Amino acid sequence: MTEKKYGVLSLPVIVAALGYFVDIYDLLLFTIVKKPSMLGVGSTDATMLVDSTRVINWQMTGLLLGGIIWGMLADKKGRLSVLFGSIILYSIANFATGFVQTVDQYAACRFVGGLGLAGELGAGITLVSELLPKNKRGIGTSLVAGIGLSGAVAAYFTYQFTDDWRLCYKIGGGLGIALLLLRVSVAESGMFKEAKEQKVVRGNFFMLINNGKRLKKYIFAILIGLPTWYVIGILVNQSDRFGNTMFGSTTIDSGRSIMFAYAAIAIGDMLVGLVSQYFKSRKKALLIYYMLTIIGLILFFSGYNRSDSTMYAICTLLGFSTGFWAIFVTMGAEQFGTNLRGTAATTIPNMVRGALPLINMMFLDLFQKSWGWSLVYSGIITGIVVMTITLIAYYFTEETFHKDLNYVEE
Repeated sequence: MTEKKYGVLSLPVIVAALGYFVDIYDLLLFTIVKKPSMLGVGSTDATMLVDSTRVINWQMTGLLLGGIIWGMLADKKGRLSVLFGSIILYSIANFATGFVQTVDQYAACRFVGGLGLAGELGAGITLVSELLPKNKRGIGTSLVAGIGLSGAVAAYFTYQFTDDWRLCYKIGGGLGIALLLLRVSVAESGMFKEAKEQKVVRGNFFMLINNGKRLKKYIFAILIGLPTWYVIGILVNQSDRFGNTMFGSTTIDSGRSIMFAYAAIAIGDMLVGLVSQYFKSRKKALLIYYMLTIIGLILFFSGYNRSDSTMYAICTLLGFSTGFWAIFVTMGAEQFGTNLRGTAATTIPNMVRGALPLINMMFLDLFQKSWGWSLVYSGIITGIVVMTITLIAYYFTEETFHKDLNYVEE
């Protein structure tokens, strides 16, 4: 029996895209409602920075651990099992977050939410990559990421419209349940079914690190994604602080910066698949976006950035230039066999997300607190370190555009 052929606008692609939409809505909602929500659970202006950092770090820790758990389950139980399980978990966490009363409760709910969110993107990208023909999978995964990343814009306007952070979290939970109903009719990957019938080890995370060649591929696959969370987690998220330090602004809204950046990321992610298709290369498309990121970083710290409108414009450019999430995750999925693909594709983006606390430690704890550097100088040096590591990893990463995915790791 011939397996059904899927197109870039088929149901699995659309459902994966909507799943990532809800994922990003929830993931970025905390950043958008950070101040009112922290005040709502008893934080003060004096404790806000420490308390909010604790909440976001717990969320990122949940993503890191969840990435490993869901990744292994994606290869053991199937891509669809993970998509169903993850959406149920983070929908429950969303509803619960709408009722929290203390910082500890908030952090706990965001940890559980992070555990659930960790399974969404990797399983969705893996499923789409395996269902689409290789000449279309780059476009398909870009569509997933492009539509998904617009969830940040939806989160921003949901809060602007409701002005109620608790209701925003409850709406996120409702979106998750609605999505669950759509997923019922989505088919499982044929490649996974074939691998399941073979006598091969599936979903063993340690297989990614107990073989030198696989370990190198895995580490490089993680490192090429670092610029995204440096840009979003530090520059855009703290654009109000940078604006105040660089040109004395007290009116920059970091939530608005995030909205502009993510709207541009969504556009960038939808275009990166076409760029990759044009050059018949994942790496060439990635390099173009890296160069745009470097230009955006230079502008961010230059004398040109001297007003609120300029800051928002540069955050938009930085968002577009880091809109390579689709290609980055697709490359991670394409580098490993079917019996480890779900584990790799799910853990890789969450390892990058989990690297944000480490980048924050370098930026804040090491450079500013320990070494006494200024906010701006710390931001510049952090950017240089991140981009240097990324470009080295990029150089050693293999091209995967024409790679046949129907194989297993021994």
